[in-house]
Amino acid sequence: QVQLVESGGGLVQAGGSLRLSCAASGRRFNSYAMGWFRQAPGKERDIVAAIDWSGGGTYSADSVKGRFTISRDNAKNTVYLQMNSLKPEDTAVYYCAASTRVGLTTDSLKYDDWGQGTQVTVSS
Repeated sequence: QVQLVESGGGLVQAGGSLRLSCAASGRRFNSYAMGWFRQAPGKERDIVAAIDWSGGGTYSADSVKGRFTISRDNAKNTVYLQMNSLKPEDTAVYYCAASTRVGLTTDSLKYDDWGQGTQVTVSS
């Protein structure tokens, strides 16, 4: 099991940027695939981006492609989500998740551990 703590959320104007961080405990971080999900009020939790254990393989949802970038630093046990050109529709609680599967996955059911979430609010 791995403990995950997100940070970096906040209030930003449309067009602005934020960088979310997810710090993980545990010595096996570099064997986990990681993902960022988000959930807006009244909506389901959706995949935003995912990354494999090495950082060499990534996925971005169509809604954020070209604006958001996922990356990881295994030496720091941290995964990041750089969010640029933010839009009001990006407003949601953002969650970090870890999967014991080495390969990249976009299926939330294949993630084993979740953080508590961090709120991102984009004003128009």
